[in-house]
Amino acid sequence: MRVLITDGNFKHALASVRSLGKKGIDVTALSHMRLSTSFHSKYCSKGILAPNPEHDPTFAEFVHELVKRERFDVVLPISYAAVDQISSIQDRLEPYVRVPLADRASIELAGNKDRTMQFADRIGIAIPKTFYPKSLEDLQQIADTLSYPVVVKGARENGNVGYANSPEELTSQYKRILTFSPIVQEYITGEGYGFFALYNHGEARAIFMHRRIREYPITGGPSALAESIYDPTLMEQGLKILDSLHWHGVAMVEFKKEEQTGRYVLMEINPKFWGSLELAIASGVDFPYLTCKMACDGDIEPVFSYQTGVKFRWLFPQDLFHAMTNPRAIPRFFSDFTDRTICYDIDPHDIVPNILQLGMTVGEFALRLKQRRFWRAHGRPLL
Repeated sequence: MRVLITDGNFKHALASVRSLGKKGIDVTALSHMRLSTSFHSKYCSKGILAPNPEHDPTFAEFVHELVKRERFDVVLPISYAAVDQISSIQDRLEPYVRVPLADRASIELAGNKDRTMQFADRIGIAIPKTFYPKSLEDLQQIADTLSYPVVVKGARENGNVGYANSPEELTSQYKRILTFSPIVQEYITGEGYGFFALYNHGEARAIFMHRRIREYPITGGPSALAESIYDPTLMEQGLKILDSLHWHGVAMVEFKKEEQTGRYVLMEINPKFWGSLELAIASGVDFPYLTCKMACDGDIEPVFSYQTGVKFRWLFPQDLFHAMTNPRAIPRFFSDFTDRTICYDIDPHDIVPNILQLGMTVGEFALRLKQRRFWRAHGRPLL
């Protein structure tokens, strides 16, 4: 089997490269960065410089020409930008390579927080109280009626988010991301939980769940430390969403467990591989391999059981930056090094990518310290 993986600079791309390479699968990685961590993994057969799908609309055509020229069995897009571009030409790619993605309409719905929330509400999934102002005038009509803090999010999958504790802060945050069609939501207090699945044309084939113990940014972001769990209620909610979308391929459904009620409240749907992928692999659900096997063989045996209580820590940069922005977490940051049950993404048999991660973390640390970007440039909820 020969697999093409995009976004080789992402940590979950590296996780996919390692997962597949350890099974003897020939893996080619794409990245716009010469120092991409995946390029320097011993499990990567070949690294190819490619346009950045986040900013360059020629990425899809680059992939199309590549799979026409070289034989690949499966392409695994990693970032949302890569998923978006590749799904837009999926019908042109499929004569040359298997593309395990959901249909275009489902991907677009999952990538749009506005439509995601309206869809979830229709099918009976709990969502934060959400407002959809189309202009500053619309915003001002609701600003004085809201219970603060609130969250302001760009509707598209672009990472733009802000927190507001007053009508004045709300206006400021809304203006900052106005071009991304922001929505306004109540702030849900509680821990982050994830439901992850691989689907085969509407039927779940593999599932996994975790809870976030630490994350960066601390107000909500990628996992710094997470633990595998199993919760039938969480599974039911995640399956209901993806079943309703007749999903195909992998997806993450992110929830918060509301402190006051214990109910799961939907945050977003990610129509792609996720940053904490290594935890699922370490717990016995090897999503990259299962996805490729399903794509090539047509189906796989269901994988609905896995090891719970497994903890995984992403030291560079997530947990380091978490500690920098939350001094109360510093004692735990150091004491966790004595916990021999915690897994890390540091592979002593494939150490070069981790050395690169360390170097990039040091550079990013110095830059953020200089620009004072550790201190929640987009605000924080005051609770």
